[in-house]
Amino acid sequence: MTNSKNIYFASDFHLGAPDYESSRERERLIVSWLDEIKDNCGELFLVGDLFDFWFEYKKAIPKGFVRLQGKIAEFTDEGIPVHVFTGNHDMWMFDYLPQELGIKLYKKPIHREFSGKKFMIGHGDGLGPGDHGYKFIKKVFANPLSQWLFARLHPNLGISMADYWSGKSRRANRAEDEKFLGEENEWLAIYCKEYLKKEHIDYFIFGHRHLPLDIKLDKDSRYVNLGEWMNYQTYAVFDGEKLELKEFSK
Repeated sequence: MTNSKNIYFASDFHLGAPDYESSRERERLIVSWLDEIKDNCGELFLVGDLFDFWFEYKKAIPKGFVRLQGKIAEFTDEGIPVHVFTGNHDMWMFDYLPQELGIKLYKKPIHREFSGKKFMIGHGDGLGPGDHGYKFIKKVFANPLSQWLFARLHPNLGISMADYWSGKSRRANRAEDEKFLGEENEWLAIYCKEYLKKEHIDYFIFGHRHLPLDIKLDKDSRYVNLGEWMNYQTYAVFDGEKLELKEFSK
């Protein structure tokens, strides 16, 4: 633990969706949450899909989201480590946010230990069984050639195209995202149970799934899905002894 302060986890802000006004109001709510936790925050983990779309051109980034970026910079300027994971909607983060905001950026799940408890932390996309179509698309999007080709598009065209497809994907998956599939069918729970066969983890912390979930995998291990901020405003906090999934309201 950092100075015996809490460790906070949140995911799936999807800023930019579904429209400017809704996104701006959600951003204000997120900033209010960050203001509330800052004094007692030892480390902050933002576990993917902060933005509904993000692509860093050499000399341009998507407009907006300055309040969140400024607040993250405030955390790091005060010495609070902020860890940001790429998600399936904002996988094209490169060096801008680390350089400008002082964050640590991750593209794969990581392992950390706090107060003797082992954590696996990641966005969660592409893990577990099934979803072969998305896993193929992810490989294409992660390919440096694909990224180079997209960067050749003018930002007005490229970002507009990406916004359209991101919204279409979200609307197509909305019904599934809002339905609990049962512990035996939740693919990240399946992934966690398989992983436990080779290594003990006390807490698996993922996003991506959108539903807030807290599933006991065995007597010493839990899978916590952080949910998202378009509907639930949920986050997790570890105080050195216990991990809790909470909802923020202002």
